[in-house]
Amino acid sequence: MLTLFTTPKPFRGHTGTIQRNALASWTRLDPGVEVILIGDDEGASAVARELAIRHFPEAPRHPSGFKYLNALFAHAQQIARNPLVCYANCDIIILPDILDSVRRVSQQLPRFLMLGRRRDLDVTEPIAFEDANWSSQIRERALREGVERPGQWIDYFVFPRGFYSEIPPFVIGRIAWDNWLVWRALSMHAPVVDATKCVCAIHQNHDYSYHAQGATGVWQDELAIRNIEVGGGFHWVGTIDDATHRLAPQGLERNWARHFSFMRRSASRIVSNALSAMVRGSRPLRHALGIRKGSLVALRTRLGASRSKP
Repeated sequence: MLTLFTTPKPFRGHTGTIQRNALASWTRLDPGVEVILIGDDEGASAVARELAIRHFPEAPRHPSGFKYLNALFAHAQQIARNPLVCYANCDIIILPDILDSVRRVSQQLPRFLMLGRRRDLDVTEPIAFEDANWSSQIRERALREGVERPGQWIDYFVFPRGFYSEIPPFVIGRIAWDNWLVWRALSMHAPVVDATKCVCAIHQNHDYSYHAQGATGVWQDELAIRNIEVGGGFHWVGTIDDATHRLAPQGLERNWARHFSFMRRSASRIVSNALSAMVRGSRPLRHALGIRKGSLVALRTRLGASRSKP
């Protein structure tokens, strides 16, 4: 069966509500599913007791206070009681369809990474889990009202315990680490399975008030740049579009479209690098043509942002 693990933000206000919703949905998947919460964030121990999930307060942190991804993954893989594990962000509602998908993939592939697109949904209140139909109701809402995000928005990762042995010291809460996890699986020649067609992963919308610059700061501050640097730069970016396989209702399929995804991203990178060169060395020409530096920087930022996410 499956062990899910995560780390939270402080359980305050709306953030506390959606994190409780997510964790509670995980505990209702199956009696054999284990849930692990890592971190001493405000309210974590109380929620762990309330939901009867395993809680480990110790979580190594960067001097900024953000937790290290490599320490979380190493600890969870060491203590998990099940052979398959899943890291998911703590605001993701996971429904029972993930279990059937994991069984189908693991029966055919002994070594794999499974992930999928998320659907963004406005959830402002605690979910009424006492209603026997809560799962079907939230699924219907997500399919009707939710927005499916593109392949660079990755919020859950299923893999065999021990799959990730060496991870750079990324900090959670900034960009790039999720893309690196995909790249690493591909570099190990492991099948990467896109389960979007079979798994409805629901991201509960929230703001970025925890950062003074909001979402822009999460993408572009010093910690974001640090994550890119410790991972080796954007040459390794991986997304759901790079999956080697897709899980469909009829079974596993080869994802031949992934080759086009790589070409599109390479073309975008070439244009972005060209714009960087123009910004650095084209002042006289820009003045002659009436092009402002800010216009080129903004265009390059949009191209870069299309390859990642907060």
